Amino acid sequence: MSAAPIVAPLRPADRDDWQRLAEGYKAFYATPTTPAEYNAAWQRLMDGDIVHGLGARLDGRLVGIGHYLFHASTWADRVCYLQDLFTDEAARGRGVARALIEAVADDTRARGAARLYWLTQSHNATARALYDRFAEHRGFIRYDHRLDH
Repeated sequence: MSAAPIVAPLRPADRDDWQRLAEGYKAFYATPTTPAEYNAAWQRLMDGDIVHGLGARLDGRLVGIGHYLFHASTWADRVCYLQDLFTDEAARGRGVARALIEAVADDTRARGAARLYWLTQSHNATARALYDRFAEHRGFIRYDHRLDH
C-alpha cells in the first residue's frame, strides 16, 4: 500500500507543477485561460491573503491542488468556498482529493467559518461519487450572468 498524500500550502518552488495541474483543471472544465491569468492566479496564491492554495504530494511529487477562499455571507460572518480542486489523472483513486478537502475543512474549522462548500459540474461523475460519500448535495444549480465590459 502506498503512503497517504501529504498536503501543505503551495510554495514558490511548486510553480511549474502547479501550472501543469492548473492547466489540466482548466482543460477539464473547458475554460480558456491566458498566460497572464495563470500568472495573476499564481501571484494571488503566493500572496495568500485572499485566495489560499494547497498542494498534495505523493512520493514527493505534486499531484493535486486545491484553491479556496473565505467570505462573508448574509447568514454568517465567514464561510469557505473551495473554488478549484484537481488531481493528476495518474494519481486518482489514491486519496488525493479527499486529503485536500479534509485539509481545507481543517483550515475552515480553525478560522471559525460556518461552513465549507464547493461546486462541480453535473457530468463530473467521478468527483461526484467521491463527494457523495462525505458531503451533502443540496440540489442547487449554478447560473453565471455574462458581464460584457
